[in-house]
Formats: sequence, C-alpha cells, structure tokens
Amino acid sequence: MPKIVDRDRYRKELLNKCFELFAEKGYSSVTMREIGSGIGVSTGTLYHYFPSKESLFEQLIEYLSYEDTKEEALAELGNPPTLAERIEKMMEYICKKEDYILKDLLITFDFCQHKTRKEIENNQALQQAGKRYEEAVCCYLGISDPAIARFIICYADGLVVRRFYQGERISIAEQSIVLKEMLLAYLEKK
Repeated sequence: MPKIVDRDRYRKELLNKCFELFAEKGYSSVTMREIGSGIGVSTGTLYHYFPSKESLFEQLIEYLSYEDTKEEALAELGNPPTLAERIEKMMEYICKKEDYILKDLLITFDFCQHKTRKEIENNQALQQAGKRYEEAVCCYLGISDPAIARFIICYADGLVVRRFYQGERISIAEQSIVLKEMLLAYLEKK
C-alpha cells in the first residue's frame, strides 16, 4: 500500500528545518544540494516542493509570518484590558522570542543583500509578511494607524539587532518602558 503523505504538513516541516539551516549557515552561502543534505532530504524532494532556493525562502517568509500572526500565536500574549498592559505583554513576547526574531532578521538581511531596492520592494513574500505583522500589531494593540504599527515593528527589530552587538547593555525591559510611555503620550495627543 502506498504511503499517504500530507503534502502541506510535510512542506511546513521542511520549511521549519530550512529556517534553522539558514539561520546557522546563511541564505546566500548554501545551495539546494547542501540544504537537502543539511535537512536530511534529497535535492529532488526539495525541488518537488520548491522550484528554487529563492522560492523556498519566499515560502519560508510567508509561512513564518502566517504562523507568527495567527490567532493562536497572538493568544499567547493574552488580552490585558489596557493599551499600556498590551504594550508590556508585546515587549515581553519580543524578549521571549528574541533569538528567533534575530535569526529571522539575519536570514532576511542575507537574502536582501544581493537584491536591488526595487527587487526587494517588488518581492511579494516580503511585502505580504510586512503587512501581516503590521495588521497583527494593529489588531493586538487595538490601534487603527498602520504607521504606528510600522514604528513599533521598526523599534522592535532595531532593538533586537542592537542587542545582537551591544548585548545586555541594551535592556528590553527598559526599552519597553520607553516605548510604552512614548506611545501613550503620542496617542493621548491624537
């Protein structure tokens, strides 16, 4: 009897393994053959699910942004009654997921390093992932201005990157307080 494979589930398993491999080796430094070997599948299997390394990366970005922003992931943050408490919970979540966020950023930087600004702006996977994260921030914080969501995402990404090379000198707890006070003051004026 032939083996029945849940193709979507298997594709997600491959993507999860690729995330760790890209985080360890870098996007640009590995070939599809090395990816297959690194995650324990044949190159043919990889090409069956992903027509190219770029397609694999784009599907990875789409998958991660979907997983990070779905209701179950957001439920992990809880539903505190005030905006101040939701900001605190969001920053606690960033602290908890710091290593994962850093890996995601480094992989994305590596991918984008060899692209023109126009190619990056036209990359549907990157743009859609950005919109998903913005919508998730707006939804969780109960705000309607996507510019504020983009500011928060830029702030969080910058915080994680800065901690990458400055270490504990940069405190997420301290920056959480600054972000909360800035946002509350800004929103109070509006």
